[in-house]
Amino acid sequence: MTPRPARRAPADTRHVQPSRRVAFEVLRAIDENDAYANLLLPARIGEARLTSPDAAFATELCYGTLRWRGLYDRIIELAAGRPTDRIDPPVLDLLRLGVHQLVGMRVAAHAAVDETVSLGRRSGAAAASGFVNGVLRTIARTPADDWRAHAVTGLQGDARLAVATSHPEWIVAAFRDALAAEGREDELADLLAADNAPPRVSLVALPGLAEPDELGSPGAVSPVGATLSGGDPGAVPAVAAGRARVQDEGSQLATLALSRARPVQEGERWLDLCAGPGGKAALLAAEARRAGASLLANELAPARAGLVRRALAVFGEEAPRVVAGDGRRIGRDQPSAFHRILLDAPCTGLGALRRRPEARWRKTATDLEALTLLQAELLDSAAAALRPGGLLAYVTCSPHLDETRAQVAGALQRHPGLKTVETSAVLAGIAVRDLGLLSAPAAQSWPHRTGTDAMFVQLLTKAT
Repeated sequence: MTPRPARRAPADTRHVQPSRRVAFEVLRAIDENDAYANLLLPARIGEARLTSPDAAFATELCYGTLRWRGLYDRIIELAAGRPTDRIDPPVLDLLRLGVHQLVGMRVAAHAAVDETVSLGRRSGAAAASGFVNGVLRTIARTPADDWRAHAVTGLQGDARLAVATSHPEWIVAAFRDALAAEGREDELADLLAADNAPPRVSLVALPGLAEPDELGSPGAVSPVGATLSGGDPGAVPAVAAGRARVQDEGSQLATLALSRARPVQEGERWLDLCAGPGGKAALLAAEARRAGASLLANELAPARAGLVRRALAVFGEEAPRVVAGDGRRIGRDQPSAFHRILLDAPCTGLGALRRRPEARWRKTATDLEALTLLQAELLDSAAAALRPGGLLAYVTCSPHLDETRAQVAGALQRHPGLKTVETSAVLAGIAVRDLGLLSAPAAQSWPHRTGTDAMFVQLLTKAT
């Protein structure tokens, strides 16, 4: 039987905790303006001048609500007796925020309910305060574990797993297929759980400019990585000076696979084909600078090209040149021009859902068609721009087979001169510990195995 919301009137709370207000404003900006939590939340925390405990609370409220939105929507539907698409978006975000406190954080019920109702009153949702109060009090009367069990009652297979782990069903199926291709389908539950665990803050020390021991604890897998136990990364002097950056260790290894796969000959020309927003470009630039190579960074959107220039500004007058152009044309305009090419292709981003949880609700299976077409066109351009004997790194922050293995297979068929390089062996020689990668041409990292984003890396070479 569907529980009915209580009709008790909400308390007249005058004060709203700033951390809750910040979290709600970020959730609304994500829904209304396609904002990114990792960019907007720190800015809003700074503007609100939150203390460290309040900043941590706001971060958990925002990211936890985003991660578990699928489960919470199911609970809201059961408690409210109506589908979520019949609830006004601001009210729905209020409810999600409240449910996370009740189900995900175990905040005291009276605080979670009263603060959420007061937040709604101060945020233009006063007319729905009774509804919000009733739904949340209905949820508060039942233990969180019982709600989790109730949410999946009657569901089977991937549909059940999707609700229980708060992932869209198509992503669950894609992860299952990618793991099955490695003979690891039984690890699906571990992967989904890792996707919902808050990731550690990973930093990269740009070689020649900083050392990892300046930044924090040693990295888990990257020789240029470090890990922060907490706090603001911007407070680390090397980060503040631009000599180090926040960057997942999987991204670091993907870049180093290209720069360290073989010795560099002085005078080599390198290309970052899709360089925005500039994180991998900065590491690649540092590697090129130390080895006597030159780097050209290309980015389609002028605004993102500006971000790349900003990321490379730390190199001063030696900063690589950045151009704004369509990467699909570089192979035609500069054939056989580059010794090494990084193609960090636009993708669904399914490999970084633990860091960008809102992405799981933005992308759909229908987005794949346009993305895979673009990836293939960029691969064709990169193949044309690569010198004979050169190295090309095809990288995606997604394990989806259509974006990884299928793309490489298609490129090899279209370009008989391309050959795969044993990328897993290359990374095994770079990483500071065993990555548990399969002995295969490509390398696929996993959050539950390597503690990194799920990065796919395939090194290719061109016949001489």
